[in-house]
Formats: sequence, C-alpha cells, structure tokens
Amino acid sequence: MTEALEITASRTELRIGWLTIFFGAAGAVVAAVLGNRSWASGLVVGAILGWLNFRWLGRGVDALVLASTAQQGSEKPVVPWWNYLLAMFRYALIGLIVYAIFVYRNIPLASMLVGLCALAAAATAASVWEIFTVRDR
Repeated sequence: MTEALEITASRTELRIGWLTIFFGAAGAVVAAVLGNRSWASGLVVGAILGWLNFRWLGRGVDALVLASTAQQGSEKPVVPWWNYLLAMFRYALIGLIVYAIFVYRNIPLASMLVGLCALAAAATAASVWEIFTVRDR
C-alpha cells in the first residue's frame, strides 16, 4: 500500500505542476483577448513563480524526509540548517523577482498575485480529481 501511495503522490504532484501552468496560461489568454496585455504578462509571471515555488517546496520536503529517515530511531532528529536557509531563500527570491518585475517592467502587482493563485487552483483541482478517482488500492 505504501508504494501505491507514493505513486499517487507523484502523479498528483505532476498534475499540480502542469495544472498551475495551464491555469496561468488560460488566465493570460483571457486577459490578452480582453485587451489587457500587461495583466496577461503578470498572470504568466505569477503562474511561473507559483510553479517554481511548488517545485522548490517539493525538493525541500524531500530533503527533510531523507534527513529524518536517515535519523530513524534517534530520540531527537536534527534538521539540517540549510533546509531553513533554503526555505527563506525561496520566499526572498520570489519576492525579489516580483519586486523587480513590478518596478522595471510596469506589470501590475495584482496580476502577478492572481497568477500565483494558479498554484492554489491547481492544488484544489488535483485534490478534487483524486477524491473522485479513488479506486480500491
């Protein structure tokens, strides 16, 4: 059963990844068709940043799982300090990118924030998909 859960988690993670890009691109197409290219650009930037955040988060969690598995049986497992540093770096980098694009490219900040929400929409859609496609495993 553990193997089936790992495979499902991997499929779900892949689904969230491509749905994030899909939702961001779909929103950008709608914005472009409505004649607002700066909003379309912001939606694309936000969706890409959301996707990167998701990928980096996955890598951080994988590293944390490896570290805790390696210390199995230890009374107080130690999390490597660089895991905390990478988590802070991830948010700082995304904030810096959003700031730089907002200042130098004149893309509305709200459009980038809405684009970041593509990740939440993708996670929700993937979760609903998993609920409705549950089979005996």
